[in-house]
Order: sequence, then structure tokens, then C-alpha cells
Amino acid sequence: QVQLVESGGGLVQAGGSLRLSCAASGLTFDRYVMGWFRQAPGSEREFVAAVLWSGRASYTDSVKGRFTISRDNPKNTMYLQMNSLKPEDTAVYFCAADRTIIVHTNPAAYDYWGQGTQVTVSS
Repeated sequence: QVQLVESGGGLVQAGGSLRLSCAASGLTFDRYVMGWFRQAPGSEREFVAAVLWSGRASYTDSVKGRFTISRDNPKNTMYLQMNSLKPEDTAVYFCAADRTIIVHTNPAAYDYWGQGTQVTVSS
């Protein structure tokens, strides 16, 4: 079966950096758009970034210039490098896979999800 496993979350001070990873198994990785979403307490799950099989990336405005999404197709792994972190970035971060050729920002479009990893940014 398909499994997406996130890692790399943790506690960091404002201005710091974290690198999230998402290891995928049970799917043909390069046929999926891979995305990162986040969900803060009391809020809806929101789109952060996504990457096509080619490496072309899309970002939500609030993380542009600070976050970088990438993927390593032979390793079936996706990454999210997060720099200049802010307290408002605090959330559970989820990776997701969407069997398509375009980027969707609606979480309902994604077929598979990981269990999430907590990112906490202290001020």
C-alpha cells in the first residue's frame, strides 16, 4: 500500500531553519505531484508548496523566498527546506501525493497523505 512518511520537524527559534523530508513507497513516485500542507490548531489545512515530477515548484505567497521544495525521484523522496522561520509557521506539516500533471492547492484533490510532523517556531 501507499505510504508517505514525514520527518524533520521540531522546535526552532524564529529566524531558524528546518528541513522536512517525505519518503514515499507503494506508488510510482514520478507520476505524482507532491505537495506540502500545514494545519495550525483551530485552522483549516492550507497549501504550502508543491512540486511537479520535473522539479517545477509552486508556493503560497507567505512562504515565497523562505521555503524551497524539491524532490529526488530515484529516492522517492520530497523535501521542504524552511528558512527564516516565523512563529506563524507553527503547524503540523503534511506531505501529500496527487496523481496529476498540474498543481492543485485544494487538499481534497490529493490522493494520499502522510501522518504529519510538528513544526514549532518560538518567538
